[in-house]
Amino acid sequence: MKRILEACASDFRQMSPAELLQAIRLGEGRTLVAETVCIAPPLVDGLTNAELAAAFGADLVLLNAYDVQNPLITGLVPATPAELKRLIGRPVGINLEPSDSPSVTPGRRATAANAEAAAGQGVDFVVITGNPNTGVTNQAIAGALRAIKNRVGGRLFLAAGKMHGAGVVDEPGALLVDEKTLEEFVTAGADVILVPAPGTVPGMTVEVARAMVSRAHRLGALAMTAIGTSQEGADEGTIRRIAIDSKSTGADIHHIGDAGFSGVAVPENILAYSIAIKGRRHTYRRMGLSPLR
Repeated sequence: MKRILEACASDFRQMSPAELLQAIRLGEGRTLVAETVCIAPPLVDGLTNAELAAAFGADLVLLNAYDVQNPLITGLVPATPAELKRLIGRPVGINLEPSDSPSVTPGRRATAANAEAAAGQGVDFVVITGNPNTGVTNQAIAGALRAIKNRVGGRLFLAAGKMHGAGVVDEPGALLVDEKTLEEFVTAGADVILVPAPGTVPGMTVEVARAMVSRAHRLGALAMTAIGTSQEGADEGTIRRIAIDSKSTGADIHHIGDAGFSGVAVPENILAYSIAIKGRRHTYRRMGLSPLR
């Protein structure tokens, strides 16, 4: 089994979800996932924001606002995860949200049917989470996890958690997640637990995040620290600090959000994060590997 650091497009095509998780585990905290709003106008004309994120060193790409019932990835035809994977040679995931907010279309909701449709469209992983002001609660995430795991368990891997309060006043800052919630997520079927990166939500220190990551590991899950607070548009020094603090927690996967300007992190910040956690050697390899390999 290759570490994700060495894996190329042909390796990813052959990996099962369990094998992809093992490749990430073997990478020892050097996996970067970049999120993009797939319906937003591209930052640069002539390519998708996902392609731009991949070009600057992302190992995996996560599509926000992807609707499995009405697929749209601005700048891509056909607008499917399978076609995007062909172009970038990386695994692709989508967010699904357990919310009935009018801002969340039916094809973006965290249902078993939507997860099954996503798997059929070439998605490799699903993150069950909530965008701002959608009212997504941890209880709703756990319920969606159970249903989705029962329907598509083994066909894609599942990550769960919140990057911010998502408009729920009873789950703010460092209170977004606790040990009981972690256990519930893993029991419900989460392969990866999402924890806000240190310094991104109020009170989320390295020590608090480290305790959550350690608990996830003891339960047999991987952990992903996430920047979901628009700090992906901050200066590179801030990004490097968050990156090293996140690595200090023991995180297996590092997430950088989609709100740099609009729809994708500042590309230089994706690069800065990647270099901080895995150095130039592995960053340049990921940037340079052809999808034809």
